[in-house]
Amino acid sequence: MTRHEHTADEMMAVEAARRLREGSVCFVGIGLPSLACNLARATHAPETVLVYESGTIGAKPTELPLSIGDGVLAETADVVVSVPEMFAYWLQGERIDVGFLGAAQIDRHGNLNSTVIGSYDAPKVRLPGGGGAPEIATQAREVFVMLRHSRRTFVERLDFRTSSGERVSVVVTDLGVLEPRGSERELTLTHVHPGVDPERAREATGWPLRVAADLRETPPPSERELTALRSLETKGAE
Repeated sequence: MTRHEHTADEMMAVEAARRLREGSVCFVGIGLPSLACNLARATHAPETVLVYESGTIGAKPTELPLSIGDGVLAETADVVVSVPEMFAYWLQGERIDVGFLGAAQIDRHGNLNSTVIGSYDAPKVRLPGGGGAPEIATQAREVFVMLRHSRRTFVERLDFRTSSGERVSVVVTDLGVLEPRGSERELTLTHVHPGVDPERAREATGWPLRVAADLRETPPPSERELTALRSLETKGAE
């Protein structure tokens, strides 16, 4: 890979990071959400406040944490609070600007399933469950969803509704960006990533995907963004 080439995951992290405003308080998950938020801190939004579910407020990791319980988060945080305080005061008190979520399934209105695949009583797969996702979905001012785009994930009907999509403002995938449009807030393809045909996104969606009339191509990562992104190595990576 040359200096200016990028992976699909890098494009997802860069696009999510670009959408974070300076000073935003973000409820962060491990993986791509953590990468996106720390990239924003390293580039255009250094005052972004990272809140992890373990109770760390204002964490400033120099390496990406392995889990929400990674000691690097507590070591670099402004304060560490209990999990009940995290939810009761910070999240339910509407002090979170952006909550990041993922899921096994999403429907056209941004509702999410992280509970079961198949029947609830006799599922094909029992998933990790809601955890704090239902509270994040209803109490954060807006929700960013990051998912890989496939018919298995983007479904016509959820097997189980774990989290509401009412506050989802953007869904960033490996193919493009979907945003709610119209009175019904139906997810609509507004951007495709470089080299992606919109028909590919349609084929990877389990419902007739709407494509915006003003569909745009996502700007590729800049050299500055890629340099900052690749400097954020996961803790323990060789």
